Amino acid sequence: MLLDMNGYQWTVLFAAWLGWGFDVFDALLFNFVAPNCVPALLGIPLDDPGAKSATLFWTGLITSVLLLGWAAGGILFGRVADHIGRSRTLLLTMLVYAIGTAACAFAPNIWVLLLFRLIASLGIGGEWAAGAAMVAEVVPEKRRVEAGALLYTAAPLGMFLATEVTWLIQGVLLPGDPEVAWRYVFACGLIPAIFAIGIRLVIKEPERWKAASGSVPSLLELFRGPTLRLTLSGLATAIVALIMWWSCNAFIPLVANGLAGVEAKAQGLLPEAATALKESWKATATNAFNLGGIIGTLLTVPLAKVAGRRAMFGLYFAASGLAILAAFGLDLAPQTRLWMYFPVGLTVFGVFGSFTYYLPELYPTRLRGTGAGFCYNAGRVFAAVGPFVVGSVASRGADSLATAMQVLFWVGVVPLVGLLIVPFIVETRDQALAD
Repeated sequence: MLLDMNGYQWTVLFAAWLGWGFDVFDALLFNFVAPNCVPALLGIPLDDPGAKSATLFWTGLITSVLLLGWAAGGILFGRVADHIGRSRTLLLTMLVYAIGTAACAFAPNIWVLLLFRLIASLGIGGEWAAGAAMVAEVVPEKRRVEAGALLYTAAPLGMFLATEVTWLIQGVLLPGDPEVAWRYVFACGLIPAIFAIGIRLVIKEPERWKAASGSVPSLLELFRGPTLRLTLSGLATAIVALIMWWSCNAFIPLVANGLAGVEAKAQGLLPEAATALKESWKATATNAFNLGGIIGTLLTVPLAKVAGRRAMFGLYFAASGLAILAAFGLDLAPQTRLWMYFPVGLTVFGVFGSFTYYLPELYPTRLRGTGAGFCYNAGRVFAAVGPFVVGSVASRGADSLATAMQVLFWVGVVPLVGLLIVPFIVETRDQALAD
């Protein structure tokens, strides 16, 4: 048996992997279409000087609203997963985010789009807690770290899928009609619904959950007695990671779009060729971020098992700060800056590979969905400030691209400050999953 896991255990891991991958896919589609979507819904021509500033502002605002809805959905469905089961909750959350995302294709204005993104965010936030808890409870104890890291590799691959779908539709099939192409991109968000139904047919509830299920746990239990220390540890690490990830990731398409716009102007490219260049550069930057994320995710396995969870978080926070400061602070050629998203992904994205096993192993079974869901998603309330501040400040600058990179440079301070919490992180290495 590969990694000492039988066929059904691999099936559970694959089901949760699909759920999380499509979760990220639907969550990030807006970021890729924002340069075309926002001006179109506001009635601003794409070549208007105000289009870029408006896009920066609304990308920050809508991303922040997404994170708030993600937090609410994660906390809500974390409790639902402890009450009705992991696989049922997985199905429900996938249907919610698939339908909410696809509905964005029919938005007549920016406010309706904001509403549909909020609906989708509830399902997006809820899926993670159900999937992570299910995997932790089904796989063998000694393979929990490996399974958790493998589960999170779906995130960069989901982001890769979002990149390729956007590039195919906006850059290849409909490069001459950017005001409409973004609607077809959102329509692809319905794809996860098909897989959700199939997953529910083959996945049963974990035996651990069946044995422990009963009364619905209260959120207040997370803040009582010795459990409080566990919650603060999980929440603090998640807050640092979420602020830096969303501040950097939400603006990848806009930074790449801006760099490509400067290059297109220098080369005197025609509008259609300029659009193709922008889509290509967005794909390059995002794929560099994703590739780094996959490698960084897998590297959490040996680091967590050998050095321990506390040392692993310390290393990733320090490296994240240095990567962000270098990517946005050094004087680099445009294409070189695109590839600097690789070390940012390696660290900022990579650290998330640990949350899929670290947060579930903090709590006993009856509290696992509630606790992991709260820590991972409540942090998004704080993380929501990041994209909003970056977008708001950047949109006010005369040179919005330069201003955005200046603000992103200071995001690098966040993980360095996060090093202060490392001594207080609860160490869970070599501990069995609590019932």
